[in-house]
Amino acid sequence: MSVSSINLRDEESRIQEVYSQRHPGSMYSRFDPAHLFEMQERERYFLKLLAKSGCRALDKHKILEVGCGNGELLRDLVKWGARPENIFGIDLIPERIVDAKTLCPQGISIKQGNAAQIEFPDQTFDLVFQSTVFTSVLDSQIKLRIALEMLRVAKPDGIIFWYDFSVDNPLNKNVKGVGSREIRRLFQGCDIVLQRITLAPPIARLLAPYSWLVCYFLSKVPVLCTHYLAAIRKGTKN
Repeated sequence: MSVSSINLRDEESRIQEVYSQRHPGSMYSRFDPAHLFEMQERERYFLKLLAKSGCRALDKHKILEVGCGNGELLRDLVKWGARPENIFGIDLIPERIVDAKTLCPQGISIKQGNAAQIEFPDQTFDLVFQSTVFTSVLDSQIKLRIALEMLRVAKPDGIIFWYDFSVDNPLNKNVKGVGSREIRRLFQGCDIVLQRITLAPPIARLLAPYSWLVCYFLSKVPVLCTHYLAAIRKGTKN
């Protein structure tokens, strides 16, 4: 697949401009009940999926996260047993790289990079993670380029773990949901296990301060969930 360097630069500039205007607020703090509910739910489901995928011993795996942001998932991986020296992260936004390097344990390698041009050799990583990267990319060809790059750097028996919006955000034109059909198109020829998780943020913000139990039960209703969690196994037909 060919993506012109002009398209790539334009999309890169657009994303950098959008994120430079964002200022993390209290809603992205663990002190916010809705965000805490979301993060703890995500951790619970990630651990279940890792175990189901045969990845309990994370210390034995070489791991990359594309779009690592401030390194929150990288730090979770250490908490789950991964060795810092086996963890690598890239992100497009320089300010996020600075934050990630400040917050993450020594040994984790974090650098600025474009997910459509990953600067690692073929078949380097056992596990490749992405969290809300694809929904920030509006160009369909660049999305495909990112998917191919993630597959390229994954080992033949490697697994890609996906967490991203499945629906559009009507209040944010810079976010476009990625549905199951598009995920399968992006990763053709792979075995893909999909699950809907994450209670819709407006519902969680309304209810979490008062009842986590209600949020828990509502989060079991797929139509009320806004994200897909997926394990994508390289080189296996659906």
